[in-house]
Amino acid sequence: MKTFFLTAATLFAATPLLAHDGMHLHPHGIDAATLILGASLVAGGVVAVVIRARK
Repeated sequence: MKTFFLTAATLFAATPLLAHDGMHLHPHGIDAATLILGASLVAGGVVAVVIRARK
């Protein structure tokens, strides 16, 4: 599970590097949603680590 989250976090962080100019079908102006998604993923990971550490 740890490998999955680290891989997902790495891919999420590298996504801007994959951006390119030209025609594309993804929407723009969703920076706030991306920030909220990233923050919730990090917070969820922290909660999971804390819960697992208390057991």
